[in-house]
Amino acid sequence: MNLIRSLLFYAGYFLAMLVCGVLFLPLTPLLPLRARYRLLNLYNHFIVAWFRVSCGVRYEMRGREHRPTGPCVILANHQCEWETIYLQLLKPPVCTVLKRELLNIPVFGWGLRLLKPIALDRSKPARAMRQVLTQGTARLQEGLSVLIFPEGTRVEPGQRRRYNKSGAVIACRAGVPVLPVAHNAGERWPGRHWIKNPGTLHVVVGEPIETTGRSPEEVLVEVESWIEARLAEISEVPRPAREAEQATEKLPG
Repeated sequence: MNLIRSLLFYAGYFLAMLVCGVLFLPLTPLLPLRARYRLLNLYNHFIVAWFRVSCGVRYEMRGREHRPTGPCVILANHQCEWETIYLQLLKPPVCTVLKRELLNIPVFGWGLRLLKPIALDRSKPARAMRQVLTQGTARLQEGLSVLIFPEGTRVEPGQRRRYNKSGAVIACRAGVPVLPVAHNAGERWPGRHWIKNPGTLHVVVGEPIETTGRSPEEVLVEVESWIEARLAEISEVPRPAREAEQATEKLPG
């Protein structure tokens, strides 16, 4: 049954991408930035809803009322593609920090280019960090929120990875709050497998974390502690201890 559901989901997934590419992309460059987000996010709304219907996934979402009125830095754990789609809808317009290769994907990447993402070349980490700090601050000043996955890459459920402080640095520099988000989407939409799993997908949005007068390190510790505590509550896969993560990072190779 999961196989049939997954095939049905991807049929709708690619059909929606094709339809949006034909109908929306030619119009999008003619629109102002906020109108571009509203138009292209129709695809995101469809995928979130279609995933629920076709794959038997139930959504339990808490804390949407915590979204601040002004721009913020959204920091979330990263398990799969689902959260990259859903979090565009959490507080639009949202500028996403992503790997540059995604912009080369036909149709999908073309749409991304029109939304002013911060596209990084991960082979040049020092340059990527400067780019995130410079462009991220500029986007916040323009009134856009910035979405960053502090783990830097997809991390499978039940695993941990050191959090990067770039998002906290941007928030502290711009004087905007951090909006922490935790979810277990990778248990329903596995990052390394195309078969989807029915069940409950939990999303928890925390209260904004103020950054004024605080160091990025202090803010990041609070963000990571909050996300990990929520993951321990909502995940079906047990969370590893922080000590186990640190031991793994010290292994050679």
